[in-house]
Amino acid sequence: MLKKRKFIVVTGGVLSGLGKGIAAASIGHVLSSQYRVVPIKLDGYLNVDPGTMNPYEHGEVFVLDDGGEVDMDFGHYERFLNVSCKFEHNLTMGKVFEEIRSKERRGDYLGKTVQFVPHVVDVIKGRIFSVAEKEQAEIMLIEVGGTVGDMESDLYIEAMRQLENDVGEENILYVHLTYVPIPAGVAEQKSKPTQQSVYELRKRGIQPDVIIGRCSEPLTPEIKSKIASFCGVDKKAIFTGLDVDNVYKIPFLLEEEGIVEILKEKLGLEFRKIDDLWKELLHNLENPIQEITVALCGKYTSLTDSYASIKEALMHCSAHTKARVNMKFIETTAIEEGRLSIGEALAGVDGVIVPGGFGSRGVEGKLEVVRYCRENKIPILGICFGLQLMVVEFARNVCLLEKANTTEVDPETTHPVVDLMSEQKGIEAKGATMRLGAYISYLREGSLVRKLYNSEIVSERHRHRYEVNRQYHQFLQENGLSISGLYLEKNLAEFIELRDHPYFIATQAHPELKSRLSNPAPLFLGLVKAAMEKK
Repeated sequence: MLKKRKFIVVTGGVLSGLGKGIAAASIGHVLSSQYRVVPIKLDGYLNVDPGTMNPYEHGEVFVLDDGGEVDMDFGHYERFLNVSCKFEHNLTMGKVFEEIRSKERRGDYLGKTVQFVPHVVDVIKGRIFSVAEKEQAEIMLIEVGGTVGDMESDLYIEAMRQLENDVGEENILYVHLTYVPIPAGVAEQKSKPTQQSVYELRKRGIQPDVIIGRCSEPLTPEIKSKIASFCGVDKKAIFTGLDVDNVYKIPFLLEEEGIVEILKEKLGLEFRKIDDLWKELLHNLENPIQEITVALCGKYTSLTDSYASIKEALMHCSAHTKARVNMKFIETTAIEEGRLSIGEALAGVDGVIVPGGFGSRGVEGKLEVVRYCRENKIPILGICFGLQLMVVEFARNVCLLEKANTTEVDPETTHPVVDLMSEQKGIEAKGATMRLGAYISYLREGSLVRKLYNSEIVSERHRHRYEVNRQYHQFLQENGLSISGLYLEKNLAEFIELRDHPYFIATQAHPELKSRLSNPAPLFLGLVKAAMEKK
């Protein structure tokens, strides 16, 4: 047990999207085998959470056990640190200002003029210290979202500057992630963006202890010396944030460059070598014995970050099956509009995923994909909206309910086999009003899903407003669709499957959110194995 809590602050410069979350998670992974590491993400946007943002704008919304909708970086934290995060671990300026306004209206400031400094900064620090105490953290891993120099991140940067005075310089480590480009035609690593970024950080009162330079090649000794000279950082504390084909390699690359020695020296930490199991699984990924293709049939396929956790879950399955999983992204609107035939879309495909989503665009294309997979015995996994559409397709083409639909798509359908949940009716607010978070399901004896989970009871995370209409449960089952998992408290269909199909299974939940490299999501593992058998 540490005598005093340690803080690691990760900031970013030059441009957004460099991978601060992965860098922070990688450092945390190095420490997590021995210390209780608790991550916090500080986001500058004024939304309370990313739950109402378009995936094209913000990427995937990651849902936690407690129902919190958070930034997709929390997926990296949970997978790398093997922890379950909480909603309060994500602080947005929307949350901060909401608290400030509430305190001011209650009179908590006793007539004082409420200002960014000290009041807003104190709320930020107070939230961090509160989480640290509640979680009994030994190491707080704090990622400051955005880029140094952004107006919306300045208050967070000031809070992080003050943090050193609060906890002592021996208990805090500042890590700054920058970009080291190699311009075309020059073939030389350039340090100027890093110099300017560190200059901006130092203007705000923070001197980084560690610099990680994102680059397509390992940083040369010459560029490290130059960065050390201009940025006032020890050369041995400058690391390469190397472009890699697999982010799970990054903790090992940092370890090889000497991150362990820096953590020991600056924070007084001692710890063992990092997880050998990961090395074995990474070896499996690089030495596949089979190759399969899984089609992801959605409507956000032009931005694959919209399905980041699904991609991760399939990678986890690859590591355990030694099957290279090639993903084929199919925009179902093209099928719906006749620009792409179903045969062309699924040519060479060994398995299919119909993911979650909202709205009517691309729905008829997805229904055609489901029908084709059901009739041609192609392994298929439906997730959330995917389950609902698999029910709609079955109702139309097997139960012969010609106009069957979900009321999300057709509010006037004569057969609403999928309908708005009763508790959702009348709700006008959009933020955090869905069925969110972890719920327990009971799995039917003898079902495939029970075999896959090897358990009678499972807990998975949810994010939806609609459900399989309870009035149709019995009718669907009489026609051959097994409702193989239920949320008993409200008789909600959580899992469905077909028994006369190699792999036709769906869940109302999002099992990809709890998948880990060391423990893949069972439904995804089942899909990959079924696709391997088909191949």
